[in-house]
Amino acid sequence: MSETRPRRIIIGDVHGYYQGLMILLKEFAPTSEDQVYFLGDLIDRGPQSAQVVDFVKKNNYPCLLGNHELMLLSVMSKDFNSNQIIQAWLYSGGQATITSYQSAQIPQDHLDWLANLPTYLDLGDVWLTHAGVDPRKSVSEQTSQELCWIRDEFHSMELPYFSNKLIIVGHTITFTLPGVAPGQLAQGEGWLDIDTGAYHPRSGWLTGLDITNNLVYQANVFNNKVRTLPLEKAVTRISPHQIQVSRRHKQRVY
Repeated sequence: MSETRPRRIIIGDVHGYYQGLMILLKEFAPTSEDQVYFLGDLIDRGPQSAQVVDFVKKNNYPCLLGNHELMLLSVMSKDFNSNQIIQAWLYSGGQATITSYQSAQIPQDHLDWLANLPTYLDLGDVWLTHAGVDPRKSVSEQTSQELCWIRDEFHSMELPYFSNKLIIVGHTITFTLPGVAPGQLAQGEGWLDIDTGAYHPRSGWLTGLDITNNLVYQANVFNNKVRTLPLEKAVTRISPHQIQVSRRHKQRVY
């Protein structure tokens, strides 16, 4: 009889697609023994951010702070009065988040929960954060700005940041990286990006990674298709040189 182990499952940027998340969860059917982690950016762009936050919060799933949660918290701060940042958040999907709350007012318990999300989680052999790390800084020197927003400096690292840990991130849609097709994961020196662009019309794929068994589960938020792939068939390897060459010519999607 085959032995089953509790799984560690990591879910990429949901961006308000609650129904897609439910389809994905049904596909890998987590048990009470499994550990499910979210990489942040639960909100914005999709139609059901309120439902996504409520679901993750009520189920006590560990979740990281993403740049979209950080923007929301900045906008909601009592000391905050920058109209430019407010408009940037609304343009980046914030209006959809406000609309998803029936009263158009985000409950304080949701804001408090979001404000207490960690910026990284160390799982031993795996290190989770939303965007990446600044390779020039130690872990203790990393700020939410790097951990929630960084892109090219992280992706173009020529050596792994950790010698004994794989960094798993979301934030950067994988098909915006050189040579990566929509729906594919991207891997570089010591990192793996699983944000496959659930909200983006070029993709629609929401990804969950079973890192215990190296399996990739995906649900398409636009057509409800599902698929399960071995990690080696779902990932595209990228060299630091490819990132360095492309970084001056590609406009990133936030």
